[in-house]
Amino acid sequence: MFSFSTIFSSVEQGIIYAIMALGVYLSFRVLDFPDLTVDGSFVTGGSVAATMIVLGYNPILATCMAIVAGFIAGCITGILHTKGKINPLLSGILMMIALYSINLRIMGTSSSTSVGRPNIPLLNSETILTKFIHFWQPLGIDQWLNHVIGLIGVQNIPTTWGIAILMLIITLVIKLITDRFLQTEVGLALRATGDNQRMIRSFSANTDSLIILGLGISNALVALSGALIAQYGKFADINLGIGMIIIGLASVIIGEAIFGTKTVVRTTFAVIVGAIIYRVILGLAFQINILDTGDMKLITAIIVTLALIIPKILEKRREKRRKAKRYADRMSQMLVKKEDDHIAPPRTD
Repeated sequence: MFSFSTIFSSVEQGIIYAIMALGVYLSFRVLDFPDLTVDGSFVTGGSVAATMIVLGYNPILATCMAIVAGFIAGCITGILHTKGKINPLLSGILMMIALYSINLRIMGTSSSTSVGRPNIPLLNSETILTKFIHFWQPLGIDQWLNHVIGLIGVQNIPTTWGIAILMLIITLVIKLITDRFLQTEVGLALRATGDNQRMIRSFSANTDSLIILGLGISNALVALSGALIAQYGKFADINLGIGMIIIGLASVIIGEAIFGTKTVVRTTFAVIVGAIIYRVILGLAFQINILDTGDMKLITAIIVTLALIIPKILEKRREKRRKAKRYADRMSQMLVKKEDDHIAPPRTD
């Protein structure tokens, strides 16, 4: 039996991971750039935020610095590709590898006795989430919501709804900013660069700068997600970003398969919902007794594979139905024409 608390926890995490998925959408879909920096910049965001929080800095400032660090990492990947003429895939791999050591160094600064540190606990530290909960709990909204949910017979109700609501607000604000940005002159140039670099160059646009900017913004969003996940889970770890690019792609693919990609606003909404659906599927899968946390990568691979194959199968079936309908229409028109020719009176002239 799947509990409500499991689904709710998955939705909470899905909302946070949706920010990372938006970053992946910018690099993979808008720029058409296979950026593997994501696995490293996600950890960079978490390590910068956790280190600064442990050192006594304001968690909001720590989160903002995580965004800056992610932006710098993305820009370096863009510079490696555009100025160094390195293959896009290899540029991301090089930066991802470099960030592994950099992240160890960043987390090592939280301790005077350690050069490199693989993880930082935040159990007793004040984070953005704990700050918000201190503001949220006296409002009494949790009690009211739990009372309403309890009336319909739902059990295992979460202790607080504040984190989910805060993350939802942050994610929606980022979505609106992303939508607005992609509709500006720079955003349209960015989209055109991903579609056809030669064409946009013919209009005297600097595609190198656009690629660097796009990758910087993409990894800034990824780093923000990493910083929030570190504060949500109360720890930052060097292995936190392993497979993050696959999670981002799964979110994008699932969302696009369900909602389509007709407009930017619709697509970014699809990415957010896709991230939530992915986490819910993952959470429910772990409720099956034969699966454990070690099977996470296998489950992810299966989800992505199904998300890629099923839409193609459905599209082929729809295309067959359309062809059959067109064939039936042509046959009916031919029959009507033959009947008209047969009924028509013979000519006398």
